[in-house]
Amino acid sequence: MRVLAAVLGLTLIAGACTGSAPTKTTGTAGSPSTSAGLPSPHPLDSTAVAGDPIVEVVKRVTPAVVNVTTSVVNPEAILGGAQESQAVGTGFVIRADGIVVTNFHVVERVLTIKVTFPPPDGRSFAARVVAGDSSHDLAVLKIQGTGLPTVPMGDSSKVLLGERVIALGYALALPGGPTVTSGIVSALGRTVRAQDPNGPNGQPVVRTYQDALQTDAAINPGNSGGPLVDLAGNVIAINTAGSEQAENVGFAIAVNAAKPIIQQASTHPRAAAAYLGVTSTTVDGGVAAQFGLSVDHGALIVEVTSGGPAAKASLEAGDVIVAFDGKPIEGSDQLGQSISAKKPGDTVSVQIVRRDGSKKAVSVTLGVRPGP
Repeated sequence: MRVLAAVLGLTLIAGACTGSAPTKTTGTAGSPSTSAGLPSPHPLDSTAVAGDPIVEVVKRVTPAVVNVTTSVVNPEAILGGAQESQAVGTGFVIRADGIVVTNFHVVERVLTIKVTFPPPDGRSFAARVVAGDSSHDLAVLKIQGTGLPTVPMGDSSKVLLGERVIALGYALALPGGPTVTSGIVSALGRTVRAQDPNGPNGQPVVRTYQDALQTDAAINPGNSGGPLVDLAGNVIAINTAGSEQAENVGFAIAVNAAKPIIQQASTHPRAAAAYLGVTSTTVDGGVAAQFGLSVDHGALIVEVTSGGPAAKASLEAGDVIVAFDGKPIEGSDQLGQSISAKKPGDTVSVQIVRRDGSKKAVSVTLGVRPGP
């Protein structure tokens, strides 16, 4: 599994061929045909194309899907003089005054960020990061603009298995606007591990992403940070990772998991966000059976950040959080919302069920969520 920012400079090589011009002949029914004797195609029905739901959604969404070009620190080449390289990802505008959503790994450890709108707009803006969350591979950018095209955020809790979806993004850093692919939602609520080459101190790191939707819509390098939309044109997830080992397997972070960070960044772009330091997944009947849990609800801790608030309170992978600050927790989305409602430095009670079925309440002092 890999995250999918695309490095600029990709060269596509196409084969060239020459041949004589085809000779027009007459088909068996007297209709025009090609030199191979096949009937000519019917004229394109423009009204049918205009009524296609994917075409209509793409028309509405594309103006707000932006190219995110970054200059990236290249620590290995600093002594040799080539200190920077460029990479391309994708983002989308959610507020007309310049709030842009993209992936955390697209803007991690970068020197500069440029956001460019697709043709025929073509405008470019310098951007800055106002919020970031590595556990959801999410970053929020701000550009100085007004009256910008936007795309609405949907409700990922209402997404259905098998639902048709559309992915937009600047795949392979190809010029000329975003690439559009379509498919279905192949799975819900995935927790996936992806290789991020731009980890702390320039070292590769494997990140665990929760609340991911799986789709067979093609997600390629450069698609990172682009929207996965439903047939109403609402963003239901943020494209983040694809698989090198399997075909038609891509992942996007469910938008509901990202909404608290996006909303806070939009309202208070410089405010510090509370941080527990865990990656979790929602416990349901299937997860409980798979891991032999004694509870069928809550947020199962998949990973604990070393040195974070949860680690200091002795929370462990395999613990299930069933209550936070005295309120029941049914899943990871609710846990994230509960954490976001607090402030850094707040001390809260976290009730957990351990792998052996024992229950325990621990006191945790929340930290500051790290940014890119």
